[in-house]
Amino acid sequence: MTDSTTRLTLLTPLLGEAAFASQLDAACGAGDVAAVIARFAQTDERSLVKRIKALAPAAQNHGAALLISAPGEIDLAMVAASGGADGVHIEAEAGTDAVADLRERLKGERILGVGGVRSKHDAMSIGETGADYLLFGEPRTDGFVPPLDAIIERAAWWAEIFEMPCIAYAPTLGDVPAVAATGAEFVALGDAVWQHPQGPAEAVRLALQALKTSSAGR
Repeated sequence: MTDSTTRLTLLTPLLGEAAFASQLDAACGAGDVAAVIARFAQTDERSLVKRIKALAPAAQNHGAALLISAPGEIDLAMVAASGGADGVHIEAEAGTDAVADLRERLKGERILGVGGVRSKHDAMSIGETGADYLLFGEPRTDGFVPPLDAIIERAAWWAEIFEMPCIAYAPTLGDVPAVAATGAEFVALGDAVWQHPQGPAEAVRLALQALKTSSAGR
C-alpha cells in the first residue's frame, strides 16, 4: 500500500441460522469498513450459500468486501461464487497445498486470505502460495486470543519485511492504536464491535477515529 492509512476489517461471531444482517449493516454503515470476514458454523453447502446471499448485501452495499470462512468439507470456491461473496478466508492448518489449490480455483476474481498462522515459518510458506493477505492474532475456535504483545510483534515483523498485506487483530477498542502502529495495512475487530454497549455502529466510529489519529501520527 502506498497510502499510510490503516483500514478496518471486521470478524463476525460464529454465525448459525440466526439473522445477523442488521448488526452487520449497522457496523458497515458507520464508516469505512474495508472487509468483513464472515465466520459460519458448520452446515451443508446449500444452506451456506443461502446464508451468504442473505448476509452479503449488508456489507457490500456499504463498499465492504465479504469474505467467507466455514469448517468442514466445504467447497469454499464454489460456495463463494454461488453466494456472491468477494472472497474466501481459510486457516493455515489446512496446509499450503490447500491454499495454493484455492488460489488456482479462485484465480484473480476473488480474494484469498489465511488466518491461524502459528509461526513465522508458516507465515513465510503461506506467503509463497499467492494468498492476498495473512491475518495475525484472531481468536481461535476455542476462544483463545494470543497475548497483545505477541500479536504486535508478529504483525510488525511481517509489515516491515514483506509486501503481502497483513491484518492484525485488536482484542479491544483500546488496543487499536498499538496494533495500527505495527504498520499492518488492516486492523481487525471482533467482539469489541458486536458486544459494544452502545452498539456496533458506535464501536466502528470509535475504531475509525482511533485509526485516523494513529495514521496522522505516522
